[in-house]
Amino acid sequence: MNNTDLVKQSLQKRYLKERMFKAMGFISIATAILFLLILLTDIIGKALPAFTQTNIALEVKLSADDLGINANSSESEIRNADYRKVIREALSRLFPEVTSRKDKRELYTLTSMGAEFQLRDAIMDNPQLIDTTQRIEFLADDDVAAVVKGAIDRNLPESDRRVKNQKLAWIESLETKGQINSTFNWQFFSNGDSREPEMAGIKGAILGSFFTLLVTLALSFPIAVAAAIYLEEFAPKNRFIDFIEININNLAAVPSIVFGLLGLAVFINFFNMPRSAPVVGGIVLSLMTLPTIIIASRSAIKAVPPSLREAALGLGASKMQSVFHHVLPAALPGILTGTIIGMAQALGETAPLLMIGMVAFIVDIPQTLVEPSTVLPIQVFLWADSPERGFLEKTSAAILVLLFFLVAMNAIAIYLRKKFEKKW
Repeated sequence: MNNTDLVKQSLQKRYLKERMFKAMGFISIATAILFLLILLTDIIGKALPAFTQTNIALEVKLSADDLGINANSSESEIRNADYRKVIREALSRLFPEVTSRKDKRELYTLTSMGAEFQLRDAIMDNPQLIDTTQRIEFLADDDVAAVVKGAIDRNLPESDRRVKNQKLAWIESLETKGQINSTFNWQFFSNGDSREPEMAGIKGAILGSFFTLLVTLALSFPIAVAAAIYLEEFAPKNRFIDFIEININNLAAVPSIVFGLLGLAVFINFFNMPRSAPVVGGIVLSLMTLPTIIIASRSAIKAVPPSLREAALGLGASKMQSVFHHVLPAALPGILTGTIIGMAQALGETAPLLMIGMVAFIVDIPQTLVEPSTVLPIQVFLWADSPERGFLEKTSAAILVLLFFLVAMNAIAIYLRKKFEKKW
């Protein structure tokens, strides 16, 4: 075999290996995309029912005697009226054949526990409704919603169904009469957390996440950028600075739960800061985010060509003026990109916030940085651990909202990088 044949054989083997490598890469990417699509399809499929709300329309007689109030009653008296009674009477009129106490208790579970609060709010907004008969749509119980949405199979044997035959017959009767309908679930975005799946919402978690990230950004961004400028532009080259740089890189790899333990020991136990508050969560997440922003900011500053510094210094600018008037504005797009990515990472963190008590069940929507609150990842964790069937769709919907914010933040980072990126 001559040299030409040997070279051809070697080339064929090399080309074969290249094709195999390309095929393996394509298969890997295709597999990753396939599993991502499966995951998203599963989440979206389970989340869609959470965006619809099931209502039961009832003719309620708002008798002043039954409510124990009148149009001239004080706000306190109207707030404490017996609204549950008139809702139960409306259900009893629909099904007069239900007479036993046990069956009546089951009948009254068709509407949500929040129905009486709906009626209370309607009368408080318009006291003239007293002594009238109104057709009002009340929020249905989560079991009723599950049947209407198809989450509970009506064809299963009664022993295998959460909703028994009697209650199922009432639901079908209401459907036949057109008294059950579905609307977009605005309450999912306007309510706080609740023990009742049909009343639970994510507004408290969204505001808690917003306040927490606000504190994180306010602390981490200026400190990280200042540290990056000092290390790149002013710090002397010695062993101490090398030690600091090594530890900054190491901190970026520290498990996030360690920062939670630090927050619990220092900020809560030592400084007695409020537990489960966004201000504490923001401080803990800022400590975790600092290394990421510092590393990204240093890379952006290092990418600025030395000629820009030299030109500024040659025209008589001081070192400080050169950095803040020329280098920093040129590096700002990269710094902002790294900051947004760091904030997106902080938004998805759960472990450090668990350690400082943000896993508590919080009903009230936070209004300030020091009020108890939770965040979206913790809300997902809480709902995923709840046994009620209705929380399954709420969990998936909250995951979808969280993914939306994460994708949006990463998209903004990419947009800023592409828009302001300069070719040196």
